[in-house]
Amino acid sequence: MKIRTSNYFIKEAIKSMKRNGLMTLASISTVALSLFMLGVFICGVVNLNNMAASLENEVQISIYLKDDLSTDQIMAVGKKIKAIPRIKEIKFVNKEEAMKEFKERLGDQQQLVNALNGVNPLPNSYVLTFENPEDVKTTAKMVAQFPGVESSHYGQDVVEELFKVTQVIRIGGIILIAFLAAATLFIISNTIRLTVFARRKEIAIMKYVGATNSFIRWPFLIEGMLLGAIGGLIAIACVWEFYHFITVEVSESLAFFPLIPMYPFFYQLMGVLLGVGIVVGAIGSTISLKQYMKV
Repeated sequence: MKIRTSNYFIKEAIKSMKRNGLMTLASISTVALSLFMLGVFICGVVNLNNMAASLENEVQISIYLKDDLSTDQIMAVGKKIKAIPRIKEIKFVNKEEAMKEFKERLGDQQQLVNALNGVNPLPNSYVLTFENPEDVKTTAKMVAQFPGVESSHYGQDVVEELFKVTQVIRIGGIILIAFLAAATLFIISNTIRLTVFARRKEIAIMKYVGATNSFIRWPFLIEGMLLGAIGGLIAIACVWEFYHFITVEVSESLAFFPLIPMYPFFYQLMGVLLGVGIVVGAIGSTISLKQYMKV
């Protein structure tokens, strides 16, 4: 397409939007509202997934060693543990450190510690974190068989329930985003189609005077893309304000909920919302024009 021709089509699309002001406003408003809802929902689901991943990454295995091990034997157990693949971090906690942590957890309730009469019953241990939290169960069973290991614990019941919950969050989030995205596409597409339907007589007249299909199609196609783009930009501005408020104001009172920082996450979301608006606007126009042009 020549630059002069494309400029003409863009000018015609803009003139048409101005001429049909109320329909244009209704279309942009619907597109913006639909994409705003989609954007907010994506923010929610992505942050829930992030929270689920954070909880999973906090899962650890505590490997308790037998009391009669020498320093060399303790180091030998540590060497075998280090040979296990996909372990992110290995931390050795000796008896004294374990008692110190125990006292800190008790706070003012030190009666239990005093009842020990200076005896430290806590074992030496290794604490493991993993690149893939799903390796915890199999690794715990394997390590428990190592010579010198008394037992291994990772809060089996709680962790297994946690994995079930995070799986539901991920699968449910994907399904709900897919459903809302489909609903958004349907609403926007039909809104653009109504815009074209309202001007079906104009299309018929243009065909009657000999205008080619491409000559008729391009202004409408560009108009649909512009409606989608403008609605997308409005939605982006609204979602930005919403998410900025959440991250700055609300996160202070919800410190336990690890929100994803604004950037670069929001740049990706901008691309999604703007892209959806433009593509669906073009699709809506194309489908509607086929009805009245018999292409």
